[in-house]
Amino acid sequence: MRPLVFIHGAGCTADVFDAQLRAFPNSYAPALPGRNSRAEEPAATVAQFADAVAEELRFRRLADAVLCGSSMGGAVALELALREDVSLAGVVLIGSGARLRVAPQLFEQLETDFDAAAKSLARHFFAHPAPEWLDAAVKGMKAVGREQTLRDFRACDAFDVTGRIAGLRIPLLAIVGERDALTPPKFSLWLADRVSGATARILPGAGHLAMIERPAETNAAIEAFVTRC
Repeated sequence: MRPLVFIHGAGCTADVFDAQLRAFPNSYAPALPGRNSRAEEPAATVAQFADAVAEELRFRRLADAVLCGSSMGGAVALELALREDVSLAGVVLIGSGARLRVAPQLFEQLETDFDAAAKSLARHFFAHPAPEWLDAAVKGMKAVGREQTLRDFRACDAFDVTGRIAGLRIPLLAIVGERDALTPPKFSLWLADRVSGATARILPGAGHLAMIERPAETNAAIEAFVTRC
């Protein structure tokens, strides 16, 4: 199987892909800038995150990889795929889209009451939140910290490749939870309608972090996609 590179989202760490890293031996999940990564400077744009991932791909000599990005990680994957300056075989998005606007109220809460914002966001990550998932999400966000979490979400808010997406030249699969409150299924269906050969897979009953909430279904969809790339 081709190498899989899992890219986490805003306010998250690579731990969100534990179930995928266990399922796919030939896989890797980099820490984006602002976490425990090789990057010396924090990143504030999707383009800067993409630069860091491209550097990791070259450093690890991962050619013809499939990028699997969750939320902001999906934006990073799309940015790299559209650049066409690294060797990629396909892109999997999980709860992501070609445009990722963020509600102004979230920025205000992140700035004024980070603990409350972390708890609120964690609840929005899942359709049926288990206590251990909520605890892990809040712990991860606090490990990332307020300043980098703000940078992450500002990067999401500024991201928009809707005018470029038709030029994507590699296979794309958009996985989304049926009950994703942050990036609803319409984001994935929009991509499937506008990118040649792209497909959308809606996971019943799942929320934003479908790879945690529905790992078996997510992994099966990824595996089926990768075998076709």
